[in-house]
Amino acid sequence: MSCLILSACATKKVSKSQMEGDVYTGTDTVEYLASGVPDRVFFATNESVLTTASRETLRKQAAWLRKNSTINIVLEGHADERGTREYNLALGERRANAAKDYLMTYGISSSRISVISYGKERPVDSGSNPLSWSKNRRSVTVKAN
Repeated sequence: MSCLILSACATKKVSKSQMEGDVYTGTDTVEYLASGVPDRVFFATNESVLTTASRETLRKQAAWLRKNSTINIVLEGHADERGTREYNLALGERRANAAKDYLMTYGISSSRISVISYGKERPVDSGSNPLSWSKNRRSVTVKAN
């Protein structure tokens, strides 16, 4: 039984080519909101503009959310460690709102989407280098409780 539980929780490795177009270009684990639907999008330094790959990810999320109309989500905005706490909180909020606005253009009601910014407070990679920073510049979609 524990084998089944472990395999159900495993994350899938993605290659650089699979993340083409996203700012983060390294091989790393990617979490999924649902089967085949990535839970995060990445941003350039000091930017909240969605990349082509980010828009594609959000289109997949919107399609999944339309099929699962009882599920509400929280969009978590994040930044890398550089910059002040206040700046990064504002940047994280702009990133989460960019994702929210895009989901709304695909018919997802704003009443189903909450936004929160963690700024630089919750890095996925604690390194202090360009690769680590690129992983931390993100918006993550999670199911609301």
